[in-house]
Amino acid sequence: MTNIRKVAELAGVSVATVSRTLKSPDIVSPRTRDKVLKAVREAGYKPNLMAVQFRSRRTRNLVVLVPTIANTFFARVISGIQEAAQQQGYSVLLCNTLGREESEATYAKMVTTRQADGVIQLRAYNPFPADAFAPDTPLPMVNACEVLDEAPCSSVKLDNRAAARAITEHLIGLGHRRIGMIKGPRRSPLTRDRVAGYCDALEAAGIALDESLLCPGKFTPHSGYEAAGMLVARDDRPSAIFCESDEMAIGAIQRIKQEGLRVPDDISVAGFDDIAFASFSDPPLTTIAQPAEAFGREAVAMLIEVLEGREEGAKQRILPYELVIRGSTAVKR
Repeated sequence: MTNIRKVAELAGVSVATVSRTLKSPDIVSPRTRDKVLKAVREAGYKPNLMAVQFRSRRTRNLVVLVPTIANTFFARVISGIQEAAQQQGYSVLLCNTLGREESEATYAKMVTTRQADGVIQLRAYNPFPADAFAPDTPLPMVNACEVLDEAPCSSVKLDNRAAARAITEHLIGLGHRRIGMIKGPRRSPLTRDRVAGYCDALEAAGIALDESLLCPGKFTPHSGYEAAGMLVARDDRPSAIFCESDEMAIGAIQRIKQEGLRVPDDISVAGFDDIAFASFSDPPLTTIAQPAEAFGREAVAMLIEVLEGREEGAKQRILPYELVIRGSTAVKR
């Protein structure tokens, strides 16, 4: 049977280099990696991957905890994770947790039982028990998108407060003074920060906050549809609505039209995320563009830094946003 020495001979490298290439292909040069993999194919060598993983104590599996795969923004983040992980020789174990803590804890246990190397968490929750790792051991997790305030690990996020302020200022600049807001889930840090940015813009413009214009939502089209119904039914309805997600904004536009009103002639609507459907809604949606795929790529890069011992302390990376102005917002009549 073909063995690793035959592969080393064909590739013109040492047995140690072959072993290192098979265990950690990302740490050898592309030229060496190509030579070794070509020799593996020519020799018909089939390494015992389980034995390799046991010796190296690395599975090259990354667990991704996503609150819901139905959300189109998360789908883009996952795409970025998948692309970056594959480039670094890692596999992705995608876990649709529905935000359930017990499910997240179960999947995170795959790391402590050596079935996976690390976790990318897309929700503001730490799934590891306090005693899972030694106090001086970096947590093998990156928190992305919705980030814990005191994250015990590295994190990558957007400045949601500044972004929400920017889009509210855009509406104020169009002459809108009564601006409704359809919020996300109450417990979400995203909701807190985006509401704060909305309030910052109102205060800076000398507009008193009317809390009755703040409606709860769940980052879904249906919740935007329902909340918009409450806002447009008011005698003193707002002339503009800022939704904390594009999906809610699309639902809100649908409801506004059903009530016989026009967007943006009667009510301007703005969203947040810049999902693929935003530019194809009717009218095209003004929104905040988040670099969703970059969230995924950055999360993978940061996690690998931790797993390879190149990052000792928790780091935070803040990605840029962009205000994208389309046809759903206009000057107040």
